[in-house]
Amino acid sequence: MAGDELDLFSAPARAAAGKAPAEEASEAAPPPPDAPLADRMRPRSFDEWVGHARHAGPASALRALFEAGELPSLILHGPPGSGKTTLARLLAARPGTRLAEVSAVMAGVKEIRAVVDAARHARRGGVRTLLFIDEIHRLNRAQQDVLLPHVEAGTVTLVGATTGNPSFEVNAPLLSRCRVVALEALDAAAIASIVERALRDEERGLGSSGVQLAGDVCDAIARESDGDARRALGMLEAAVALHRQRGAQGSVGLETLREATGQRTLRYDRDRDEHYDLTSAFIKSVRASDPDAALYYLARMLEGGEDPLFIARRLVILASEDVGNADPGALPLAVAAFEAVERIGLPEGRIALAQATTWLACAPKSNAAHAALEAARRRVRETGALPVPLHLRNAATAWMASQGCGEGYRSPHDEADGFVDTPNLPDGVGPVRFYAPRDAGAEGELAARLAAWRARRDGSA
Repeated sequence: MAGDELDLFSAPARAAAGKAPAEEASEAAPPPPDAPLADRMRPRSFDEWVGHARHAGPASALRALFEAGELPSLILHGPPGSGKTTLARLLAARPGTRLAEVSAVMAGVKEIRAVVDAARHARRGGVRTLLFIDEIHRLNRAQQDVLLPHVEAGTVTLVGATTGNPSFEVNAPLLSRCRVVALEALDAAAIASIVERALRDEERGLGSSGVQLAGDVCDAIARESDGDARRALGMLEAAVALHRQRGAQGSVGLETLREATGQRTLRYDRDRDEHYDLTSAFIKSVRASDPDAALYYLARMLEGGEDPLFIARRLVILASEDVGNADPGALPLAVAAFEAVERIGLPEGRIALAQATTWLACAPKSNAAHAALEAARRRVRETGALPVPLHLRNAATAWMASQGCGEGYRSPHDEADGFVDTPNLPDGVGPVRFYAPRDAGAEGELAARLAAWRARRDGSA
């Protein structure tokens, strides 16, 4: 096997590549002493991998498959620091298994084929290859297609990691041959246990330093790491390093943590799951008339760097879609908020967004206008392009008048009560009621007025 092919593998895999199956290492080599704390504390067994009992606990299906040696190909989906790489390495830590790690950022079709060729060679010697592709969503369609037959044939056991939604990021044929494991961000209790273990561990962690944390520091790390174990350990390492550099006595305090880690940056991706999840939560909170939740998600988006005009556009849509005629002032207010954000920008524009958000959340709700349009569109598709009734056509020329255009038209302005009961739908549409106003806010008045008009038009009044 060529040397440049070996470079695609992790150090443990390179070391094992020339060994007989019985001699192959089943555990990764430990990181050097000067490696980042997060690398040194990476779990070496499923028992150390906290926060994911559903996937790797003693009774989990994945653990059972692993222990039985029947591991399927997997797509690991989860936010940064949730343990995707760790899980892949744990799954590879079995006798007769070699780990090949590839970064999708660097790999192309040629590199992937080289890894597959090496896996085929190893398989003849009784050694299985677990191919871990980090950021698999960065592989294009052609690169993913190269993997397909080899995954299907069992030449490699694929474990792909992605922070994006697998149904969007992974080709359907490849996805259908893999089991998706969704890893959630770690909760505060799991992060706290990881931090505490790093403080106690004298071999890999900070136990030999004798440094302790003040009572509120561990909670602050757990809270501000956003469920990212790697980030939490990085914060801990930076705070302890600053504490020791100053020769400070006692425990590491909250102020030291703040100085060492700087301003908190929220996890947010403006074109991936975090963007869509928060947008959905924001809109649905406004729709649910919950201004507090809506403001929370608005703040999350703004703090994460979301385009304020995107938020303003969503509010304009919501004003018609979800408030509608229940509050006719909602749409002008939302449009005014959009224009205010467009003209003044941030930071002041966030105030207009907050005003529009709270007003729309507290407004009466009706989607009747939107629902009516969709019902009308369905009927148009069913009936086709029926001719417009003659009395509604404009007699722009003498010939058009001779054809009956405009004949029999009555203007409501000429009627004493401003209403004309002449039917206006084309023949063939039938008696329909697209618009069903709700008894909500101003739309309740529309409902009563419309009911009386409809009764006169169909002769039931």
